[in-house]
Amino acid sequence: MEAPTINRFPNQHLAMIFPVLLIFLRASAAAVASDTLNTGGNITDGETLVSAAGSFTLGFFSPTGVPAKRYLGIWFTASPDAVCWVANRDTPLSNTTSGVLEIAAMGILRLLDGGSGQTTWSSNTTRSAPAVAQLLDTGNLVVREQSGGGDVLWQSFDHPSNTLLAGMRLGMDPQTGAEWSLTSWRAPNDPAPGDCRRALDTRGLPDCVSWQGGVKKYRTGPWNGLWFSGVPEMASYSELFSNEVVVRADEVAYIFNATAGAPFSRLVLSEVGVLQRLAWDPASRVWNIFAQAPRDVCDDYAMCGAFGLCNVNTASTLFCSCIAGFGPVNPSQWSMRESGGGCRRNVPLECGNGTTTDGFMVVRGVKLPDTDNTTVDRSATLDQCRARCFANCSCVAYAAADIRGGGAGSGCVMWMNYLVDVRYVDKGQDLYVRLAKSEFAKEKRMDVARIVLPILASVLALTAACLYLVWICRLRGQRRNNNAQKKEILGDENLELPFVSFGDIVTATNNFSEANMLGQGGFGKVYKGMLDESKEVAIKRLCQSSGQGVEEFTNEVVLIAKLQHRNLVRLLGCCIHGDEKLLIYEYLPNKSLDSFIFDSASKKVLDWTTRFKIIKGISRGLLYLHQDSRLTIIHRDLKPSNILLDADMSPKISDFGMARIFGGNQHEANTNRVVGT
Repeated sequence: MEAPTINRFPNQHLAMIFPVLLIFLRASAAAVASDTLNTGGNITDGETLVSAAGSFTLGFFSPTGVPAKRYLGIWFTASPDAVCWVANRDTPLSNTTSGVLEIAAMGILRLLDGGSGQTTWSSNTTRSAPAVAQLLDTGNLVVREQSGGGDVLWQSFDHPSNTLLAGMRLGMDPQTGAEWSLTSWRAPNDPAPGDCRRALDTRGLPDCVSWQGGVKKYRTGPWNGLWFSGVPEMASYSELFSNEVVVRADEVAYIFNATAGAPFSRLVLSEVGVLQRLAWDPASRVWNIFAQAPRDVCDDYAMCGAFGLCNVNTASTLFCSCIAGFGPVNPSQWSMRESGGGCRRNVPLECGNGTTTDGFMVVRGVKLPDTDNTTVDRSATLDQCRARCFANCSCVAYAAADIRGGGAGSGCVMWMNYLVDVRYVDKGQDLYVRLAKSEFAKEKRMDVARIVLPILASVLALTAACLYLVWICRLRGQRRNNNAQKKEILGDENLELPFVSFGDIVTATNNFSEANMLGQGGFGKVYKGMLDESKEVAIKRLCQSSGQGVEEFTNEVVLIAKLQHRNLVRLLGCCIHGDEKLLIYEYLPNKSLDSFIFDSASKKVLDWTTRFKIIKGISRGLLYLHQDSRLTIIHRDLKPSNILLDADMSPKISDFGMARIFGGNQHEANTNRVVGT
């Protein structure tokens, strides 16, 4: 029986196929390396480049809900939806044809339509040379020369989309005019350039500005050597990110860098012009919001017009006032909450009339005005700055350009003709505003008082000594009464809670000044105060007619003093003085949740991510009260006005006057009276 025939390639066929197969394998290896694309190589739709440590991926994607359009982009490998750069923003490919990214012989990246073969995007490299493209672990796609020193021919970091990554620049090259700025997407699922832009304004002092079309919408305030003057919270996350502004002949730019071990971070400009700093939480696999801007109505550019001053912590619904020495241009409009017309001087300056009697009044704790109309000298002292401003009749204000080193600061920035976009901020700077001589009449009266008071002092000394003895006697009696009241109200509770004197509270609130009032309700009023010259606090002063009586006061002191959770407001102390009962809390600058959700302007700040963060925080606080704390507590008065928000929009539950303690095994109880609102 004959053996079966086995078909084999003839030797000459094998000799012809093997070199072709080897060339094909080599070409494939050259085309797609882990992070590198060599000259002549390419990747097609479905293939990717991945940075060496796996942090970033380059490839083709379709936005959510738009499968018909394909884009070439770079995204975080751990979070593919977090696209941080797009090549063909204006020219999407169709999903019916396969896109091809190639690096041509002279180092130019080209994105080709696989169907027509036409170029839809290219890197437009000005200098050509054989090169390789590499995706770095910073998220930067770099084209380098193959030979020599490997000079960079082109990089994606020079052409931002809507995202700023660590190591990227926001600014410009003064020599070439090249600008590095962010441009929003047109919509959440459309990477085409939108209407909003974020750039570094290099006129005057460097200042990050957000634009919508041709309208300036928000600015951070000028760089002061440590942070942008309107964003002092930048210092609070310095352990994770370092911030700097570089000023050189060929570069003026803002750069942030991540410290060793810090999570992934990105600055993203949304479609509506909101800038968010996001940090990746690998445990929960979500992007947490560290900060966002604009934060509130006072961040709206020129909210109060020229020479206006915005204060988001005012008790009034009118956030604007005029700088001292100025009045509204149109008082009737201001009465209707239309303050954009700004303010004008009450008394014209006397400079230029042959007199030198103008002076400077300091406005403390502010974001410095827009510096478009300034002259800057970084080498001058503040005294030299004052003298120069005094000698220039167009100069309306001056300030230090750099606050590093403490003290009054150094450098000189002088404003000409007008001031705009000034607001109060924590850790704000001093602004020296020029006023006419007559505006300092109060100071003159103080000088007279300094002469008269020594004469009166000897007359009053004896009276004061007598009154002092009387006061000491009354004080001792009052302290005995206060201690008795404390024991009567709080019983024998062993609370590690400071009792603050009524006199210290009066001083901290400027004698309960209306300017310090944060809000009021049926319980009484809440004031902003400063204790120990450094600690901002909120002080609740219970009125005698309040429905929140002794029982509720005791309840709040005893409960909050024994509870510790990041989503519960912290009670720092209390005061019992005669009929006065006061509670001292940590100060939360964003006030309560109701001031956002029921205000048409402020509610825009609450995007879904922020709302979800608030919801989660409230839930964590309630879970702690109901289950995880050593006391089982039912709040019984939970509402938006009792949810306070800190600087990062993290929620804290407050007002435990109506709360009820349950026993360890107790699951229900009857109330003896109607409570809550």
